[in-house]
Amino acid sequence: MLMTPGPTAVPEPVREAMSRELINPDVDPRFREIYGRVTERLATVYGVDSGGAENAGADDRGSAATAERDVVVLGGEGILGLEAAVASLVEPGTEVLCLSNGLYGEGFADFVESYGGEATLVAAPHDEPLPLDALDEALAADDADFDLATTVHCETPTGTLNDIDAALDRIEAADGEILTVVDAVSSLGGVAVPTDRIDVCLGASQKCFSAPPGLATAAVSDRAWAAMEERDPHSLYANFLPFRDVSDEFPYTHLTTEVVALDAALDLWLAEGLDAVRERHESAAARCRERGAALGLETVPDSERSSPTVTAFRVPGRAAELQERLREAHDVVLATGLGESADDILRVGHMGHNARVDRVEETMDALEAVL
Repeated sequence: MLMTPGPTAVPEPVREAMSRELINPDVDPRFREIYGRVTERLATVYGVDSGGAENAGADDRGSAATAERDVVVLGGEGILGLEAAVASLVEPGTEVLCLSNGLYGEGFADFVESYGGEATLVAAPHDEPLPLDALDEALAADDADFDLATTVHCETPTGTLNDIDAALDRIEAADGEILTVVDAVSSLGGVAVPTDRIDVCLGASQKCFSAPPGLATAAVSDRAWAAMEERDPHSLYANFLPFRDVSDEFPYTHLTTEVVALDAALDLWLAEGLDAVRERHESAAARCRERGAALGLETVPDSERSSPTVTAFRVPGRAAELQERLREAHDVVLATGLGESADDILRVGHMGHNARVDRVEETMDALEAVL
């Protein structure tokens, strides 16, 4: 039983969709219909109105607070979305504020520097909230002239759900012209995301949608498109611009099977309904932490900051051992931590198809037996 925080278990209807006869995305008009349906459904998940990429106005910088966004789907694992956002908006000399309390937040700074931008990393330890006071100081500095700000909604390695509304309040108040990029890969679909306040909001197929890994999604504002047009990114693959208008053709052969799978996964998501999906994630998370507390396990952030999509338990020096014993003795697969905390954190992914109390109970029964 795969209970990792992505890739998640893929339900049978999605697997069945993947087994159908292959559609050639370059010549078969059915694929364009499927892609269009996927982007429309994703707009519902993102909570925005999709204007359709081919209809977006390149000269209208708009506002980050408008509810209309173009939703695009790139062929590549979720990390492609993070790099493509930076590659599409950053050039040598671009000033970027990277707000972080985890590995993926810090990773944004690495991407910025690799594309010649000037990254200012405003960071807190991985088990603490976003450093909002330090953010205020960075925004108020005499030499502050940021073009872009990045942050992460759910830091999966620690199971932390960040209060990005508070960060966005400060960024908007300091300078309404700063573009915002948010990694919502591990929250989108299971948690409310304030997409209407974000210029580029990133998601992926393999997390709360329970589709296979292979697709990066994004909801992009008009003013972000305008900035990309001015930037004229050089990359073909790590680039959102070629997907702005796909009415005539796609920039490369799309990942047909993954798009069909995501379409089937969104069928399930929308049939269940937004409120029901979120309630299911909350219930599964609450039960996981209740069972963990009964076993004497501590979560990495406190319960108020833990994400409904993943729980990270502190198991100093034991994560790899417990992971192996769970897999071999109980056929339950969990994830360890990442980076310096790799052997100190054991993570249960109750997201997407796995956000069900019965699956959590089976997982925690196995963990109890191993402990």
